[in-house]
Amino acid sequence: MEAKKVKINKRLDLARLPQHIAIIMDGNGRWATRRGLPRNMGHKAGCENLKVIVQHIYDLGIKCATFFVFSTENWRRPKEEIDGIFAVVRDYLNEDGDDFVKKGARIIVSGDYKKLPADIVETFEHLIDKTKDCTKFTLNLAVNYGARDEMLRGINMVVREGRELASPDEFEKYLYSSGLPPLDFVIRTSGEQRLSNFMLWQLAYSELYFTRTYWPSFSPKELQLALIDFQKRKRRFGAV
Repeated sequence: MEAKKVKINKRLDLARLPQHIAIIMDGNGRWATRRGLPRNMGHKAGCENLKVIVQHIYDLGIKCATFFVFSTENWRRPKEEIDGIFAVVRDYLNEDGDDFVKKGARIIVSGDYKKLPADIVETFEHLIDKTKDCTKFTLNLAVNYGARDEMLRGINMVVREGRELASPDEFEKYLYSSGLPPLDFVIRTSGEQRLSNFMLWQLAYSELYFTRTYWPSFSPKELQLALIDFQKRKRRFGAV
C-alpha cells in the first residue's frame, strides 16, 4: 500500500466523502491491446494501479472500498488469461498483504473464493484472519463474485434456517457485505455503462459514475474528480 502522496484537489471536500466506495475495474485487456501487448500485461498493469488507488482511498480517509477483481462470468475467458489474472492476484497478496496489518486495514473477500487455486485460498484465509481486528480501513475484494449468486446464497441460508420471512435488514446479514457501511458510490472504468452482476442488492441507492478511462490509466487525480462529482449530487433515497 505504499505510494507517493497525491495533491488534493481544492474542490474536494474531505469532510463529505463517501463511507464506502466500489470500483468495477474494467478495461485491462483493451488497455494492453491498444499498446500491442498481451492481455495479461493489462491485468498486471491493472494490479499495479490497484495498489495506487487503494493507497489513495486509504489516505483520503474513506473507511471501506470494494474492488471487483474476478466475476463468476470470468471463468468463460481463455485459461491462459484466467491463469494470468490469478498470477497477479497471487503477487498482490504476497507482496502487499502483510502491510495491511501495519496500517490497521482489514481484508475481507466477497464471493466463493475457495474455488480459486489452493495457494491463493490459503493466502486469503491467512490475511482475513490476520487482519480481522483491524478497524481503520476495510478492503473488500470481490473474487469469483456474482450478485445473483450472492442473493441466492442468502436465500438458501434463510431457508436452511427454517425461516419463512426476512426483512431487508435481516436479509442483509446473509450477504457477503454484512457489517460493511452502505455502498455510497460505484465507479466503472473503460466506458461500459452496465453493472455486470455486481452488488445488485447493495447499490439500490448508490450513486453511479462511468468513465471512458481504462482501469490501468485511472489515476488518483481522476478518482478525486469522480468524488467531486459525487459531492455535487443530491441523494434523496426516494424522498423529495
